[in-house]
This record gives sequence, structure tokens and C-alpha cells, in this order.
Amino acid sequence: MKNLRLWTLPAPGLALVLLFLLLPVGATLLATFGDPKGLFAPYIAFFNSAFRRAVLFRTIEIALVTTVLSVLIGFAAAYVIAQMPGRAKSILIIAAVFPLLTGVVVRSFAWLIILGKNGILNSTLIGLGLIAEPFAMLYTKGAVIAAMVYLFVPLMILTLVGVLEGIPKDLIEASTSLGAKPLATFRQVILPLATPGLIVGAVLVFTGSFTSYATPQLLGGEKQMMMGTFLYQRAMVTFDWTGASTVATIMVVVTIAVVLVMTRLAKRLNPMAV
Repeated sequence: MKNLRLWTLPAPGLALVLLFLLLPVGATLLATFGDPKGLFAPYIAFFNSAFRRAVLFRTIEIALVTTVLSVLIGFAAAYVIAQMPGRAKSILIIAAVFPLLTGVVVRSFAWLIILGKNGILNSTLIGLGLIAEPFAMLYTKGAVIAAMVYLFVPLMILTLVGVLEGIPKDLIEASTSLGAKPLATFRQVILPLATPGLIVGAVLVFTGSFTSYATPQLLGGEKQMMMGTFLYQRAMVTFDWTGASTVATIMVVVTIAVVLVMTRLAKRLNPMAV
């Protein structure tokens, strides 16, 4: 009877998770195994295609680079914010959160204005005499990565600020008083204690950039197609639902694999952190 009461409270939430998360994912996975050509025929066809492999590897590359840059920039910004007094900290957090109040499509369009041939960046460089002709910056990996980093750095900052604020200043002062240099204090005190926040933020950034659709479509186009765009084309343009399910399943598997790798890395950095 006691066990029954313990299950009563979470039962509605578990039912919703089962209905709206596990069942759709399971249906997507099962749809890839119904091909009459063979049980794993959709996956074999995917990895036999040089174009599809290129899309997958490009997506992983862009997502990893975006994650690394977002971690570096976000950690530096979050550390500065965490050290600020109350009023200045509030202002900086608002400034970091403000971009999140604008839609992803709007922010991506802003990068079209910045990076276009007649955009702000090219006009500035030409005005300063640094270049004679405008650079072709749109529809490149660099354009997609720059926009992705801009999109996800605020999320990384919000994830890390609370973690860094929770590090007792006494530990840092004790490390300094014992003769540790700033770099040693960062490596042996701050970084291990911030590892949980880093991993959570990195997972959020990677999954968001790996599955992104609007930004790669607007700034990468067909030349820099990513898995999200490819999934949309399979489902909504060619109506190849088996192919779309295969792409979705591969994305889920890659995401889970990266999360497991990041978790293992966190345990190596600090066994008590995870």
C-alpha cells in the first residue's frame, strides 16, 4: 500500500512523459526497421551516401566547435559576472539574457545584415581601407558557427553564473594564502567545482546546435546543410518518412553518445562532480 501511494504522485507526470516523449521516439525508431529491403537498409543507405555522411560530419563539427567556443566565452563572461557586486551583477545578467527575448529567426536575420556583401562588417572593413572588395562571408561554416555561438552563449552564461556564485570564496582565498598561483587556483579549485555547470551547459549547447534548423538554413544554405535542414527536406519536401525517421534516429544516437562522453569527461575532471 505504501509503495502504491509513492507511485500515485509522479504517475501523471510519468504518463505524460510516456505519451509525448517515449512513444513518439519509439515510433520513429521502429519506422526505420520496416523497409522491405532489409532490417538495417535505411541506415546502410544513409552511410553509403557520401553526401549524407558529409552532412552528418559537418553537423557534428559545427556543433562541437560551437560548444567549445560557447564554453570558453560563456565561462569567462559568467566568471566576471559572478564577481560583480549586486547591482552591477543584475545589470550584466539582464544584458546577457536580453538576446534570448528575441526569436531565433530574428537573430539569424540580424547576422544576414552583418555578414552580407553589403553588410555592416564588409562596409566597415572597406571604409577603414582594410579590404578593397567585400568578402563572401555568408553560406560558410564560419557564418553558421558565429551565429550559433551568439545564440547559445547567453544560455551558457545563465547556466554557469549560479554555479560560480556557489563556489565559496573562502576556498579561493585559502588557495591563494597557501601560495597557489591564479592559474593553479583555477585548475585545482574553480574548474572542478564548476564542472557540473560546464557539462550541463555544454550538453544544452551541443544538442541545441546539433538539432538547429533555422540558423543553418538562413546562413548556411544548401552549401552548409546540417542534419536539421536535411531532416526537414526528407519529411516535408520529398515526403520520405522512413528516411526522415532514419535521420532523426541517428541524431538521437549521436546526441546520447556525446552526452555520455561529456559525463565521463566530467567524472575524470572531478569524480565527485557527477
